Amino acid sequence: MEQDDGRAAGVALGLLGALALSRVLQGLLFGVGPTDPVTFTVVAAVLVLAALGACLLPAQRAARVDPLRALRAE
Repeated sequence: MEQDDGRAAGVALGLLGALALSRVLQGLLFGVGPTDPVTFTVVAAVLVLAALGACLLPAQRAARVDPLRALRAE
């Protein structure tokens, strides 16, 4: 339960920071508004997919290892 509160706080702080920085970077954005919801959604989705992709291969490799064999190797 406590971790969920931390995640929600992290997401909220991240969104607030992104909104604040978008005002600073407004001069570099061409054809996109500084608070464009589609852009924020796409960027968040890309980051989530990148994180899942980075976790997927090691998790698959770990799932294929026999637990007894892994413990004996320790």
